[in-house]
Amino acid sequence: MRRLPLFVSLSLLLSIFSFALAQDYDFVIRHARIVDGTGAPAVAGDLAIRGDRIVAVGQVTGTGRTELDAGGRVVAPGFIDVHTHSEDITELPVAENFLRMGVTTIVTGNCGSSKLEVGAFFRAIEETRVALNVATLIGHNTVRGQVMGGSFARPPTSDELARMCDLVDRAMQDGAVGLSTGLLYLPGTFAKTDEIVALAKVAATRGGIYASHMRHENSQIRDALDEVVTIAREAHIRAEVSHIKLGGPTAWGRAAEILTFLDGLRATGLEIAHDQYVYTASSTGIGSNLIDAKFREGGARRFRERLADAASRAGMVADMKDYIRKSQRGDYSYAVVASFRADKRLNGKTIKQAALILRGADTLDDQIETILDIEARGGAQGVFHGMSEADLKVFLAHPFTMVASDAGPRKFSDAVPHPRGYGNNARVLGRYVRELKVITLEDAVRKMTSLPARTFRLRDRGELRPGAIADVVLFDPATVHDPSTYDDPHHFATGFSDIIVNGVPVIRAEKLTDARPGGPVKLAR
Repeated sequence: MRRLPLFVSLSLLLSIFSFALAQDYDFVIRHARIVDGTGAPAVAGDLAIRGDRIVAVGQVTGTGRTELDAGGRVVAPGFIDVHTHSEDITELPVAENFLRMGVTTIVTGNCGSSKLEVGAFFRAIEETRVALNVATLIGHNTVRGQVMGGSFARPPTSDELARMCDLVDRAMQDGAVGLSTGLLYLPGTFAKTDEIVALAKVAATRGGIYASHMRHENSQIRDALDEVVTIAREAHIRAEVSHIKLGGPTAWGRAAEILTFLDGLRATGLEIAHDQYVYTASSTGIGSNLIDAKFREGGARRFRERLADAASRAGMVADMKDYIRKSQRGDYSYAVVASFRADKRLNGKTIKQAALILRGADTLDDQIETILDIEARGGAQGVFHGMSEADLKVFLAHPFTMVASDAGPRKFSDAVPHPRGYGNNARVLGRYVRELKVITLEDAVRKMTSLPARTFRLRDRGELRPGAIADVVLFDPATVHDPSTYDDPHHFATGFSDIIVNGVPVIRAEKLTDARPGGPVKLAR
């Protein structure tokens, strides 16, 4: 066999080596409008990925195994949704509704409800293989229910409180990012401030945050904020107000006042942030929202016993009529049944319409009886129209407002859920950036990326920079849109062409891939 001259062999090896170096990247996005997540002005350039990391941003030389021409579209960090209810992520591991609006990382366990065993939850996520990244809080309601055994209007004993603290500490050791409360919900609504302070101190020792669905989001919001502040200061913990809002006509017009109050707290050194979804309707349980907790104490069986007692039932009716009068709403037309498993005919109907279906009349008395009947038959999720667009815009424009959906993975065509689970991020970019110009594109991206990453201490996420994890979205700011509506919610957001999670495309050229590169995200210490 004839041998090549030595200089020819070396030349060939150098050529092969140079070719390998030229394809040093797994993925390169060319000719993009780079919005890096920090709030800095967009710049034209390229982005290169190797493995699960961004390795170059700007003018990238060489080539990648896969190259994508952005054609001037925006490339941004993957969006981080810090307020989700995604404990069922292993049942819907693709979570396409999140991906389609650019979300690559979610924080679940909000409003006091979470998986109790965070370590087991994370192992299940790894075994199932999910398409996006998942962090979790440990929920106060979950812990209280586990230890105290029911929705009881009493403080925990010293032994019970110690066991609750142990459960929080275990969750934090297993990687939870903090403690959440849902003080509208059972059983957390019966907890006193000192109980929450004790648990928040445990989370604080592990570097966690305290995220609270406060007791009040209406005309009593200042009282609720005062409690958050007390907990944060006494526990020496960072705090976050969940889905900041002003619910009901009696509270409207106070957004600037509330933000000034929060800014004053920050000026004293308190670390406090807040998140927001960009819709003027909320969503939660029909019973939780419309029936006072004192009538639901003890759980479903006890509630039905009260309903069967004429005097107790009359007390409930009187209380609900008094609420309608004080809230200046007139009746329950603002409340819509989103998902009622016991009678799907009611899904998408207002309480007034549901009363007509169930009772043949829609008086206030009939509406109240319909609400009580729904709760007695297992309860339902609802959508509640009651916020001001003007307040929404004031909250959104504030620099410490994070964008979060307050939603979970959606099962397509199931019930009539709130549209925020399909369109929240797209609605910010389409309606509030492009159309109304409430905030700039760069600031909107910052509110979805670096701000939540820093607030929740999610290391190496939320920015486009060398060394950061390669969670990347590519979208067209001229066409991004949220077609999901209250009446017809099951529509994915549009305008997002490519979504990359941990360096792996999960949506490519608007088509879902088979990849599931997501996994647990733990608190960075």
